[in-house]
Amino acid sequence: MLNEVMSDQDIIYVNLNGNMERHAKNIVELMQKSNVKDLIWITGSGLYHETPDPFGSWVENYVGHESKEDTRWAAKIIETSDLSYTIIRAAYMTNDDEVDYELTQKGEAFKGTMISRKSIADLVVKIINQPTDYYRKSLGISKPGTDDMLDEIRKIEHDF
Repeated sequence: MLNEVMSDQDIIYVNLNGNMERHAKNIVELMQKSNVKDLIWITGSGLYHETPDPFGSWVENYVGHESKEDTRWAAKIIETSDLSYTIIRAAYMTNDDEVDYELTQKGEAFKGTMISRKSIADLVVKIINQPTDYYRKSLGISKPGTDDMLDEIRKIEHDF
C-alpha cells in the first residue's frame, strides 16, 4: 500500500514511533524505487548523544536505551542513503500555542529541553517550501531559554 501512494510525491514526511530501523529501511527503499528524493524525518533529541545532562540522561532513560539505539540505527540508514533528507531532532514536545525556536546542527550540543508542536510544524512548512536549504541536514529544535526545564518536564510526566 505504501508503495502505491509514494510514487508521484514531492516529499515524504515521517513521524513514527517504534521499530524505527525497520521503518527507515522500508521507507528509504520505497522512496528509492519510487524515485522520490525528499524526506523529512522527525525524531527526538539525543540521537548523537548531543544532549547535555541532566536532560540527555533523562531522555535516554525515559525513552529507553534500546529505543534510542533503534532510532540511531534508523538515522544511519537515512544518512547513508542518497536521499535529500532533513532529520528534525525535537526536544520534549508540548502543545503550547506558540512558535518560538532555535536550531542546532549535527555536531553541536543540543540546546533547550522543550519545544511546541506548533514550532516543529513551522519548521516543517519551511522545509517543504524551501527543501534545498535543508538538504542532508540534521537539525535540533528547541525553545530558547529552556535549558533548565527538566524539573518542569518531570512534573508534566509525573516522573519524580
